[in-house]
Amino acid sequence: MLDAPSNRPDLPAEIARRRTFAIISHPDAGKTTLTEKFLLYGGAIQMAGQVRAKGEARRTRSDFMKMEQDRGISVSASAMSFDYGNFRYNLVDTPGHSDFSEDTYRTLTAVDAAIMVIDGAKGVESQTQKLFEVCRLRDLPILTFCNKMDREARDTFEIIDEIQENLAIDVTPASWPIGMGQDFVGCYDLLRDRLELMDRADRNKVADSIKIEGLDDPKLAEHVPDHLLEQLKEEIEMARELLPRLDPQAVAEGHMTPIWFGSAINSFGVRELMDGIGNLAPEPQPARAEPRQIAPEEKKVSGFVFKVQANMDPKHRDRVAFVRLSSGHFERGMKLTHVRSKKAMTISAPVLFLASDRELAEEAWAGDIIGIPNHGQLRIGDTLTEGEALRVTGIPSFAPELLQGVRAGDPMKAKHLEKALFQFAEEGAAKVFKPNIGSGYIVGVVGALQFEVLGARIEQEYGLPVRFEPSQFTSARWVHGDKAAVEKFVNANKQHIAHDNDGDVVYMTRLQWDIDRVARDYPDITLSATKEMMV
Repeated sequence: MLDAPSNRPDLPAEIARRRTFAIISHPDAGKTTLTEKFLLYGGAIQMAGQVRAKGEARRTRSDFMKMEQDRGISVSASAMSFDYGNFRYNLVDTPGHSDFSEDTYRTLTAVDAAIMVIDGAKGVESQTQKLFEVCRLRDLPILTFCNKMDREARDTFEIIDEIQENLAIDVTPASWPIGMGQDFVGCYDLLRDRLELMDRADRNKVADSIKIEGLDDPKLAEHVPDHLLEQLKEEIEMARELLPRLDPQAVAEGHMTPIWFGSAINSFGVRELMDGIGNLAPEPQPARAEPRQIAPEEKKVSGFVFKVQANMDPKHRDRVAFVRLSSGHFERGMKLTHVRSKKAMTISAPVLFLASDRELAEEAWAGDIIGIPNHGQLRIGDTLTEGEALRVTGIPSFAPELLQGVRAGDPMKAKHLEKALFQFAEEGAAKVFKPNIGSGYIVGVVGALQFEVLGARIEQEYGLPVRFEPSQFTSARWVHGDKAAVEKFVNANKQHIAHDNDGDVVYMTRLQWDIDRVARDYPDITLSATKEMMV
């Protein structure tokens, strides 16, 4: 394994060896399988489960929610930490399904790089493109893994061209596939002049790599059939002429992505990708904050909440805040200031995650992700520091695209429903609005599948069947302006006004005409489709 020196000599060694990254992809590209193989190589698990297998084998390590296990899709981001070689990897698995894109967006605020997984047969799909745009907004370095090469796949140059054209990023091959589908025998590692062969007999094993002295080495012919060898030589010659060489600086700036080819289910190409993450993904980066940015090498500890997950352990009604450490060396038992409330919190039982398993975190460094069990004090967007009033910025909340009313199956349990809805709103799983006129709540989500997940979780975690009903409103916007202007606007538009779970004023709309009317009649009022998740 290569061991790239840090280009930040001022970083403590423990921070410099951290690599914190997310995996993004379209559903079914093989992201969860790849996650499992990472854990397998990191020694975190002994045997990878198969996402498509039946029964117990299907309950993959990173998908801990019952609905995720039943459907075989990831709907909630989970974090995993493990060592590999000289590096400490913090991997954040994200939902691939577009209905959960807001969770993914927030997760990308907590990482320093992204692994983009694409299907060799399908290339760049719609959700991949959306998630890529989010990465681009944050200038995140991206490493690409083209999966499922053991099945029929598209031409390698075609895949690379599509990435370059659709995503407007330079692509440099780190490996080159030899054959595809039934003929797929492995890859030529362009970075290290090695031949990597796939072992079809054991999906958890990779055949030894063979050191080759260039493409003219006679050893190649011993392992690669003649027709594939000829094709390989031609294609690599073309690739070296037509495609840019690897430029680590361009990768770090998000202008270039190296691409590896492989088959996650057969554990092939995964090791090379993991080495690439160590060498090409950056060490922990400064965090954007007000009134100043936070550098990872600062002595004082700081971190921010990018996710809240309730009831990860159904036996205990717990709520865990996922905190990305932005600076310093954290030790269990430390007192940190909760900047929003200005109160001190003793962090006595922080945890490190291995999917649904967790262990007590005695210490952690900038770049790590720890879980802090709490009873609702911590919300998405909260910052924790050793006293300084810093607020990490850029963690957005989006206006929902679908709105429905919600009723408890048992009218006597309306209070229980309110508690459940506010919990999920704090998790970021849904928006909850209380209209100023009328009773009940309106729930807003980005995708229809979220209603199903929400209903299932309320019933499972609270024993409370609910029903969702059509709403007269189609969208919601946060209202901004000076106090007098907002009060005047609220009084004149009572039928449209609601408050979200933070108490902020929201304008509920039926048609685009409603939004246009406000822009025309109330020039001192701004309607926003996003708000920062902090106070």
